[in-house]
Amino acid sequence: MTTTETQRKEYERKNCGQLFNQLSAYKEHERTHTGEKPYTCKYCKKCFSRLQICKLHERIHTGEKPYTCKHCKKCFSRLEICKLHERTHTGEKPYTCKYCEKCFNQSSNCKKHERTHTGEKSYTCKYCKKCFSQSSDCKKHERTHTGEKPYICKHCKKCFNQSATCKRHERTHTGEKPYTCKYCKKCFNQSSDCKQHERIHTGVKPYTCKHCKKSFIQSSTCKQHERIHTGEKPYTCKYCKKCFGQLGNCKEHERTHKGVIEENSNQVESLTCWICQEELGSRACLIRHYDDHTRQR
Repeated sequence: MTTTETQRKEYERKNCGQLFNQLSAYKEHERTHTGEKPYTCKYCKKCFSRLQICKLHERIHTGEKPYTCKHCKKCFSRLEICKLHERTHTGEKPYTCKYCEKCFNQSSNCKKHERTHTGEKSYTCKYCKKCFSQSSDCKKHERTHTGEKPYICKHCKKCFNQSATCKRHERTHTGEKPYTCKYCKKCFNQSSDCKQHERIHTGVKPYTCKHCKKSFIQSSTCKQHERIHTGEKPYTCKYCKKCFGQLGNCKEHERTHKGVIEENSNQVESLTCWICQEELGSRACLIRHYDDHTRQR
């Protein structure tokens, strides 16, 4: 047995015992244990344990996008992202849920979906021990404890705790509305708003009340309706503890205590969520948005 093989066997015995058929792969894996990062970005000096990841990172600085969509010629810095994008043209969904046969265009989305069947929640908040089925949801939640807002609007420097929320906010500056209704060509700045609007054309009501089977276009509207049956009133006035079935009604009531009911109907009300700082397009959207936060808790 060679010295390298002896060292490898000894390392495997002391650490995780994983086997490799290539020395380079073995060395690369070793760095996950040692924390060694021998590759340095030539632009910002950030360090990486793998050369390939370092080169991908450098493209952020150079703007290099060597991979081109064969359908629309849009360019990408990474091959796998380009392939994912091409599936939006082809409709290909190669990943199938092993429980319900639903298909997905990304492996990660398929795995996330499968957890809705298994109930697996393998990611735990380090502050309150709440569990999540997705790593991204756990990280977002942890920021509610730390107050971290790492995403900054490039136009007004407002900070956000989620990248998607920051991008949606930036569209309020640019006026960009990248999502178009396939039926009437009306444009929207959020994909979810576009999908909800399209249901007006199709008549699709995918959310059904579990008590009376009445159907709804929006999940939040369905949940609000179900509270009529259950009597649930999850929103409590912080002044008199009166309970309400809808957040909007609760907030309206709280204003009677604070004495800030609008006397001028033309007064502009803030449409910014106080939890995540997302700006909504209307008061109704803001109320539904608060309901979504409540369900996630």
